[in-house]
Amino acid sequence: MTGMKKRRRTRAFLGWLLLLVLSVFLASCLNWILEKPSFTLREITVNPRSMTELQLILGIDVQNPNRFDLTLRSFEYTITLSGEEVGTGRLEKELLIPAASITRVQAPISAKFKNLGSSLLSMLIGKGLPYKFEGKAEVKTIVGSVTFTFADDGRL
Repeated sequence: MTGMKKRRRTRAFLGWLLLLVLSVFLASCLNWILEKPSFTLREITVNPRSMTELQLILGIDVQNPNRFDLTLRSFEYTITLSGEEVGTGRLEKELLIPAASITRVQAPISAKFKNLGSSLLSMLIGKGLPYKFEGKAEVKTIVGSVTFTFADDGRL
């Protein structure tokens, strides 16, 4: 009887070991399976908060090119307008990005009027405004998590 128990324990141990090795292998191959999502700044909404501060709401399109859902676990970003860094932000809650779709994300940034300089006037009159939007995002999938960096620039 004790010989059978040892064989069962050995089989169970080998099964768990194989499962662990396969999990590590799948997680390391995630970059081969997962296509990088894209982050594109589409709009900026300005909401005054006080005489010295305002809130910018960034409308960001997150495109998931994969055939499976992604969960955006963390999302940190910086916005630069007319060559001047305006502010940074971080989304605090997880967001589901459905497979093969584009999801609009509203990302807030608190900014001081003094940091905006001539950018605020360009925003208000609708003149083309050069921007740079960059950061990093941690994405969770069914087989693991990956952190991506992103950058987008253009004119609003």
